[in-house]
Amino acid sequence: MELSEFVDRFDEELRHDDYADLDASANGLQIGPETAHVDRVAFAVDGVRETFERAVDADADVLVTHHGISWGGFDRVAGRTYDRVETLIDGDVALYVSHLPLDGHQELGNAAGVADVLDLEERSPFGELGPEYIGQRGTAPDGYAPDELRDRLESSLETGGEPVRHLAFGPDEIEDVAIVTGSGTDWLEEAAAADADALVTGEGKGKAYHEAREAGVHVFLAGHYATETFGVRSLQERAEEWGLETTYFEVPTGL
Repeated sequence: MELSEFVDRFDEELRHDDYADLDASANGLQIGPETAHVDRVAFAVDGVRETFERAVDADADVLVTHHGISWGGFDRVAGRTYDRVETLIDGDVALYVSHLPLDGHQELGNAAGVADVLDLEERSPFGELGPEYIGQRGTAPDGYAPDELRDRLESSLETGGEPVRHLAFGPDEIEDVAIVTGSGTDWLEEAAAADADALVTGEGKGKAYHEAREAGVHVFLAGHYATETFGVRSLQERAEEWGLETTYFEVPTGL
């Protein structure tokens, strides 16, 4: 498959153009030649020196990540940025990135993956960001006790051995769950307004404690990395459907 076709397919599927004015990430092809052929694709959550080196060692033609290296462009390609770019260019590996579009994709996205883990039904978009959404909400048909939901997350996510933190301010039974992966506590008020019993996200901010307590909403902090492995895994499955050879690099941070 030509690299240009690979990029066009994912750009269209993930609706990158619709997020262009909403996301600081330069979604799409961040590093790569105008023409190249793709046979082997590597996937990882983070575009960092470790995953770049592993992609080179795996003889990948392109590395697909959720977090890339261009957040509003470069002032200078120097220091660590130079080292990262040099690794890919010297290794002849392209870098393709999808950030917020991959968080909010209702089928392939990170929030959808967390919703799958929790067996949620009656799902709908959640986490408004301008005209788009970056999360998902749904209903647990049999409900969860708070500790049961926390245990489900701990046993199913790649937390690096770290516990899921729980701000236990909601009801004794959790039915309606809102999800914004990564750093999502800014959507706590939206979760409360939607009568959600719980918000599941990756990491929190200090203000979330009192906001959750005053709103009567559970907050589960399962780790930024841990909640954002699902999207790239889904893209890996899609690439395999296209007949491409794939590999996934698991590099949990515990954060």
